[in-house]
Amino acid sequence: MATPLHLRSRFKSLLGLDGKTHLKPGDAAPEIDAVDQDGKHWTLATLRGKPAVVYFYPKDDTPGCTREACDFRDQGEALGATVLGVSGDDAQSHHAFIGKFNLRFPLLVDTEGAVATRFGAWNEGRARRATFVIDRDGRIAAVFDPVKVDGHVAEVKAAVAAL
Repeated sequence: MATPLHLRSRFKSLLGLDGKTHLKPGDAAPEIDAVDQDGKHWTLATLRGKPAVVYFYPKDDTPGCTREACDFRDQGEALGATVLGVSGDDAQSHHAFIGKFNLRFPLLVDTEGAVATRFGAWNEGRARRATFVIDRDGRIAAVFDPVKVDGHVAEVKAAVAAL
């Protein structure tokens, strides 16, 4: 018989609250249902037909999150995928972050953590740093969890190139 502690641990793992996502390459990507900083609605269907990178980060305009966002910005079209950043920050915060660092990709508003939870990247009230490469058909092609910011975007670029 499972103990309450074991059940709690299993439940946290299933929800991605144990510090590691439940998703793996080959899985169908979870639904994305969120708006970006400008109010544009994004779903998994809007990404079909081209590779996508969905990266989760804890907070706008903090040192690690800024380095990661600027690395994605600097890759631009060379990355070969649609990039979506996701955090628990609101649209106003995302607008300021995009303007301050000239980011050229959407940041999705996930204040309640619904998208991050579906991807197993929500922990203790905020998004955890995790990145998912999604192929043209809406399947997970690569998972980066945990993420070290330095060199991360180069790893993501290699995963996209392998599609």
